[in-house]
Amino acid sequence: MNKKKLKQWLWPIWRLWSKIPWKRLAWMKRFNPFRLIKRMDWYIINKFIGTYFYSIILIISISIVIDVNENLAKFTTNHAPLRAIVFDYYTNFVPYFANLFSPLFVFIAVIFFTSKLAGNSEIISMLACGMSFKRLLRPYLISAAFIAALNFYLGAYIIPKGTVVRHDFESLYKNNKKNTSASNIQLMVDKGVVAYISQYDDIRKTGYGFALYKFENKKMVSQMNANVIQYDTISDSRYHWKARNYKIRTLKGMREQITSGMEIDTLIKMEPMDLVFSRGQQETFTSPELLRYISKQQKRGSSNVVQYEVEFHKRIATSFASFILTIIGVSLSSRKRKGGMGMYLGIGLALSFTYILLQTVSATFAINADTPPMLAAWIPNILYSIIAYFCYRQAPN
Repeated sequence: MNKKKLKQWLWPIWRLWSKIPWKRLAWMKRFNPFRLIKRMDWYIINKFIGTYFYSIILIISISIVIDVNENLAKFTTNHAPLRAIVFDYYTNFVPYFANLFSPLFVFIAVIFFTSKLAGNSEIISMLACGMSFKRLLRPYLISAAFIAALNFYLGAYIIPKGTVVRHDFESLYKNNKKNTSASNIQLMVDKGVVAYISQYDDIRKTGYGFALYKFENKKMVSQMNANVIQYDTISDSRYHWKARNYKIRTLKGMREQITSGMEIDTLIKMEPMDLVFSRGQQETFTSPELLRYISKQQKRGSSNVVQYEVEFHKRIATSFASFILTIIGVSLSSRKRKGGMGMYLGIGLALSFTYILLQTVSATFAINADTPPMLAAWIPNILYSIIAYFCYRQAPN
């Protein structure tokens, strides 16, 4: 494009730009959030985010080496292909454990670079210039907000999809264990409709000894029996089943009507995932899928939804842990000490590990001790918020 054509193309844009009353629009700068972030803030944010990802890369790399050493014999025995090991297992292994131990990485990052700033007297200089400790926390909390949003998005939408692939790999080449069948299944599939399956095979998506009962006003009005029922996986609609060797009894007062045949297509509000439960299944659902599943199971009167409710609330609660552990880390490491940061680093790491441990313990109590799932997920945050407040009050000001 020559200069003449370029000028002809840019001239209308320049005229429109020059007519905009920029002075009258100056008030819009007030709504720019970046105007509150100064050069010092960007310096701390870059240090925080950089150290956070550096600690993830370092610790996860060590975890991969240990995991390879532990599972290499299993991979070799089960003839796991290299492509599956790299792309199906470790590609999904890394984000899962990075997100799981994100509170620990946050704390390590804060302790590491803040203690270095304190050792170089940079924090002393900031506070001596009149900056309050509350103002010093601003870039830390901005970084924590970014990490919290990233952790929630990954944990709620991205990691569950990868967990499905990783679990399939583990069942094929690592553990050789996957629950693919169930027996004596009874569940309420709709209001007043109860289904029963004597034996179900999840690989073939086929159930044997099927019965469907429909009740109105506590009286049975119809019953359907079938030797075999199979889920139609290629159907465009959900809940599409095929019943073979079926018999339908319809009760109308004192009369009974019986219909039978070899095969019939029917819609029953149940899916294969409602029939077979495997360990860690709640981790394979995205957050919207968890909500739909919990709602559906509660309508059916199912009692095994506690672990799903805990998983849903834990994803939100874990994201807020970034703020809590950031405040604790800054409060512990912002003061320059002669003895170094050894003792405080140990205290912080102990707090991080106990936080992760408490998450697991509270989830177990929710499942086995009838603790409300939401309370169980938020107990670690409530306790550590108190610790964070105490550390903040003791911090330099």
